[in-house]
Formats: sequence, C-alpha cells, structure tokens
Amino acid sequence: MAERRIAVFGAGYIGLVTGACLAELGHHVTVRDIDPERVRILLAGDVPIHEPGLGDMIARNKERLTFTQDLDQALTGAEIAYVCVDTPPSASGDADLTRVWAVIRSLATAHDLRAVAMKSTVPVGTGARARVLLDEIGLSHVGYVSNPEFTAEGRAIPDFMAPDRIVIGQDDTAAGALVAALHTGIDAPVATMDVKSAEMVKLASNALLATKISFANEIATLCENTGANVTEVLGAVGMDHRLGAHFLRPGIGWGGSCFPKDSEALRQMASNTGFHPQLLTAVINVNNIQKRRAIQHLKDELGDLAGRHVALLGMAFKPGTDDMREAPSTVLAGRLLAEGAHVRAWDPLARPAAGEPWDSVDRFPSPRQALAGADAAVIVTEWPELAEIDWTEACGVMRTPVLFDGRNLLDPTRLREIGFRYTSVGRP
Repeated sequence: MAERRIAVFGAGYIGLVTGACLAELGHHVTVRDIDPERVRILLAGDVPIHEPGLGDMIARNKERLTFTQDLDQALTGAEIAYVCVDTPPSASGDADLTRVWAVIRSLATAHDLRAVAMKSTVPVGTGARARVLLDEIGLSHVGYVSNPEFTAEGRAIPDFMAPDRIVIGQDDTAAGALVAALHTGIDAPVATMDVKSAEMVKLASNALLATKISFANEIATLCENTGANVTEVLGAVGMDHRLGAHFLRPGIGWGGSCFPKDSEALRQMASNTGFHPQLLTAVINVNNIQKRRAIQHLKDELGDLAGRHVALLGMAFKPGTDDMREAPSTVLAGRLLAEGAHVRAWDPLARPAAGEPWDSVDRFPSPRQALAGADAAVIVTEWPELAEIDWTEACGVMRTPVLFDGRNLLDPTRLREIGFRYTSVGRP
C-alpha cells in the first residue's frame, strides 16, 4: 500500500474519525479546524467528543496524525483533501454549504493536490458546482470524488474499518482510484459510480433507515390500540430475510446529526425539483409526533402536569455518545416546561448547549437522585445503566411511581409487580 499525505478539513465527528482511521491504515494525515480551542484540546492529547476507541486510535497514530489551524501546514505535501465540515439547514431548508465552499476555495495554493474527496453530506449536484469552483481557482487538474460516510455515532470506528460498502463517486477514474486505494486493508466491496449517484446514496440510505423506524412506531401505535404486542410483532416481521430486523424497533423518535437533517434536506431537494415526496414527508411527520406522544402517556396517568416533577432518564439522542443534536429529550423537556412541569434529568455523557429548555432543567449525577421525589419518569435513552439500577428502590423514592419506558428497555411484568404504573411503546 502506498502511503499518502492527506489533509482533512473539519475536526468534528466525521473529520476526527476519518483522520484517525486513515492514519490507522498507514497514511500521514493532518486535520485542520478553524476552532482554536478544539485544536488546542487535540494537541494536548485529549478528544473533544465522546466516541469509543477514538482517543486510543489517535494516541496510537500520533506519529502519522496531527492537528492544526494553519492552512499551509495542512496543505503542504497533501495529495488528497477530505472535506468533513458540517452542512446545517439554512433558513430556506436547503443545506447550508458555506463551509464547504470555504474549504474548496482555500485549496487554491495546494500545489501537490490530486483529488478532493467529499465526506460531508451534501445535496445532489454539489459535486458539479464544486467542479466549476475547482476549475475557477486553477485546480482543473484535481479530480473530485464523492466518498460519503456511513458511520453511526457510538460505533463510528468499526463502521469505518469494517463497512458494508465503500462508495466512490468520481468525475475522473484516476481520482476515484486514488481515493479507493486509501482504503486498502479494509475488506469491503467498493461501489463505483458517478458523483450525483454517490451523493444520492447517502441521503437515500438515511431516509430508508428513518422510514423503518417511523414504520415501527406506526405499528407500535396500532398495537397499543388493538392490544397486540409490538415486540412480538416486529420480532417476527424482522425474521423475514427480505426485510431484516435492523432499525425495525419502536421508540420515542429518532434524532442525531444525520436522520433529521438528511431527511429534511432530501425533502427540500425534492421540492426544489417540483416533486412532493409524500412517503418521506409522512416519515418525518410520524417522527415529530412520536416525540410528543410520551407527554400524552404522562397526562393519561397524572392528568394536568402543572407543578409535577418529571425525570428524564437519558438526554443524548442515543447511548454511547454525548451528542445532543436533535435529541428527543430536548423536545420532551420543552413540552414539559410548557405544561408547567418541573423537569429533572440524568445522563452520563450528554452536554446540552446553554439556553432553553436546558437552562430550566435540574440535572442530577445519578438516576436515583433524578428519580427522588419525582411524580413520573421517562426513559428517553436506552443507557445500559438504566437496566441495572434497583427499580424496587427507585419506586420507593418516587412520589408517584409512574414510568413511561420510551425505549422498551425494561420488563413490563416485573416493573408492575414492583409497583410502577408502567407503560411503554406498543406493548400491552
């Protein structure tokens, strides 16, 4: 395998994982970020995000992996530039590509560059615009490659090092082959296609996964209304090899940095072409409703929530991460406060941003402390710690033992025997 010099732009989740994994594969990688505090943390040997195994991988490859704010340092000798910056929704609902264009414009002085690889999730057609911009800044000899990421937070490193597939969208075969060769040592099929198709693969993949979750939540509601057990129903459905069990699990709604943003971006992109995506719109609407159904469960048990103390167990959008982006807990906290409830919360890792609703939420260092004196509790994130706590003791310290299990984490029969007024998603 030929060792390559790579510049990675963006030290967020995707940039850090991409940089660390490429260094693990034997390449020399410089990760550039414009945030001085983030770079300082990385140079000090710490990691500014929680991702299992990432800190160890960065430390293990410190001879091949460095971090900088300096553009010239990042570009010196770099043959491939990876774009790993965020693309948040704009006021119009389209993806804001401001940071993408800023990175590409900054490459004008990259004398050794042979390829630009796009990891950021972007609308279909971004590659064509990037090609024009590269030509304008004198980099017509540099190939453009769409190399979307398919990593899930909490298991991003195994997803990168042992993926289901590596997607290469190329505007010339030499650049595509160069980027594909960076993954030598990874045993996975390589799907090579045009740039627009590769851009669509990422959006379509996330939309389909979101669809499976929203479908599971629709079936869960039907199970609640008919007395069927969603765990049994979807367990048997998932045994069908044509369907599979992955993501076919009901809950309190999906969140995170990908599903909400990418689903909305795909819907907006479709609308821009004059097409109204009815299925995708329904998928998004189901998820928005699902986040709020927990409030109705609490009202069914307690009536008016004004003055009630409600504990949210889990804040991050999924276990194994500290990421609060589009977390269902934020919607629940906001709705509970609007109902006049007092909100208390526990999470082992989450770091919510300053501002509402979290400025009005009391946080506690343990689930037991969050539950003490509470009128109700909601399991929002399926942290394994919640399956291991003494629920008999927890029942005793609550003022009213009302528990809504938004992740179907616990055994209904056992919790009711303990004394809880227990409800969950789609289980009678």
